[in-house]
Amino acid sequence: MAVVEFAGQSFEVDEDGFLQSFDTWTPEWQEYVKEQEGISDITDDHLKVVEFLQDYYKKNGIAPMVRILSKVTGFKLKQIYELFPSGPGKGACKMAGLPKPTGCV
Repeated sequence: MAVVEFAGQSFEVDEDGFLQSFDTWTPEWQEYVKEQEGISDITDDHLKVVEFLQDYYKKNGIAPMVRILSKVTGFKLKQIYELFPSGPGKGACKMAGLPKPTGCV
């Protein structure tokens, strides 16, 4: 198991860099992923996606399908890729602290 050190905190991650445990998510993790993703600033749109993903995960134990993410947030898939260059599965779910979604490459 790998450990990421960032902003004075340690995060256990899987082989793909996703948090091992959702419960260890912090705003510092969000900042770390922002840098990894090449995102200059976290906007309200980023937070809207992250907060929806976290709420959905807390209620259902899995990440939502992209279709549900788009419908609830009101963002088209193209907009989500503009916010998270590596996509909704890799970038957005990673920033939200969710485990790597099934089918995510």
